[in-house]
Amino acid sequence: METQSKVWYVTGASEGLGLNLVKQLLAAGHKVAATSKNAADLRNSLGPATLNFLPLELNLSSENSIDASLRATAARFGKVDFIVNNPDCPLEISFDQLSDKQARAVFETNIFGMMNVIRIGMPYLRKNGAGHIFNVSAAVSGNGGYHGFSINSATKFAVAGVSESLAGEAKPFGIHVTVVLPCSFSTVLEQHNDPAKIAALMIHKASEENPPLYLVPGRHANGDAIYRKDKWPV
Repeated sequence: METQSKVWYVTGASEGLGLNLVKQLLAAGHKVAATSKNAADLRNSLGPATLNFLPLELNLSSENSIDASLRATAARFGKVDFIVNNPDCPLEISFDQLSDKQARAVFETNIFGMMNVIRIGMPYLRKNGAGHIFNVSAAVSGNGGYHGFSINSATKFAVAGVSESLAGEAKPFGIHVTVVLPCSFSTVLEQHNDPAKIAALMIHKASEENPPLYLVPGRHANGDAIYRKDKWPV
């Protein structure tokens, strides 16, 4: 799908991968709606709103907030072409110490927030007859085993599962789905990731006619991602 003059909607854009992605998209002349829990963080990192840049405050636990942000994106830019789900609610705690409230809070952001963005955003992509959804998961979606990160791993597995089914449902409408599987940025494996390079790879894959369902950047991530490797061409 050609990326020229396309509109990107990116969640979790105030730091890390999301921030690097937005910076590169803007530098390349794309139109970007960037969201964060605090719009001030976006303005501090990326500057004020411009013709191509729309910073938006977003509460992923609120359907109304998600709907309002997507409406604002379409109102400013006329359409939505790419949706990047980059939520992260990390929690390092042993499973036996995990409370029900804590577990639900992580799922609320990483899974239900993501699913609501997709559900509310799909009509915009279907209207175009084309589009691409990137769901950022982690290499742990194919291999748990990171002590203290059981609930994070659970949500990353869920992102991959939802995305596989969504890809089949979205294909007839000309919409692609890609799961991005870096090593978890919040773990000791962080040094094996370069958010800037991963962002560049995502932009490159967005321009392909047949982008992959799984995008596994980096040697270390490929080593950790053991689940259904046959579906993971880079």
